[in-house]
Amino acid sequence: MAMKITDDCTSCGACEPECPVEAITEGDEFYVIDPNTCVECVGHHDSPACVDVCPVDAIVKA
Repeated sequence: MAMKITDDCTSCGACEPECPVEAITEGDEFYVIDPNTCVECVGHHDSPACVDVCPVDAIVKA
């Protein structure tokens, strides 16, 4: 499984440094998560770190 960033993203960038596997990058309109790299923080955090820091709740399960 992987997380994905919805178009509610405000491109604040808070999520990018939180990703332990560097799956989050800045896209053309908003940040994106590479589903082939995302591990939902399993083995790194108790829950997806990007979800915890997103101020507009724009990150959901893919």
